[in-house]
Amino acid sequence: MGGAVGRAESVGWIPETKIEAKMVEALQKRESKGCSVKSFNTIILKFPKIDQSFRKCKAIFEQFDEDSNGVIDREELKKSFSKLEISFTEEELNDLFEACDINEDMGMEFNEFIVLLCLVYLLADDPAALHTKSRIGLPNLESTFETLVDAFVFLDKNKDGYVSKNEMIEAINEGGERSSGRIAMKRFEEMDWDQNGMVNFKEFLFAFTRWVGIEDEEDEEA
Repeated sequence: MGGAVGRAESVGWIPETKIEAKMVEALQKRESKGCSVKSFNTIILKFPKIDQSFRKCKAIFEQFDEDSNGVIDREELKKSFSKLEISFTEEELNDLFEACDINEDMGMEFNEFIVLLCLVYLLADDPAALHTKSRIGLPNLESTFETLVDAFVFLDKNKDGYVSKNEMIEAINEGGERSSGRIAMKRFEEMDWDQNGMVNFKEFLFAFTRWVGIEDEEDEEA
């Protein structure tokens, strides 16, 4: 994840890969525009709608998974991106693949692919990239990915591209929930899977697929 320059949050974190640096830069650009999310509860209320939208990614996943073995390997991803004329360099594409292949089994499962699509959406956030979004089928998913970006922006109070434990507590406290400190800790631990005390956008997205139940249903299908 990000390397600590110091344990104090104000000192800042250094992204470990070029793709993470791009994520942070894209998020900070978005954060300068403000955010429509007003409380963590409003995010939770959208879980069912987000879950439905995630399921629509299945058709795109099956299109990328040419040998229909249930995972997308590096070559399939490269081939699909090339076919759809998605403009990422070889290095960026490899970084994206490695960032999303969270269990490092050299293949992206469905929940990992959802994270990939959302990262592509975030990183292709400029007019020149609009054709990319339409080719991959993202316009239909745009409002969902926009909600996820907005949710992260809401949590990232100091606008540095990462969410800290204190920011998570502050965000949940804003909703006035009882036992909010305990809830915040549980949610934060679910996001901070490498336990380095800071959550980047990718970690947040993986937690989100678990919160709406994508991983559970994938296990049942297996």
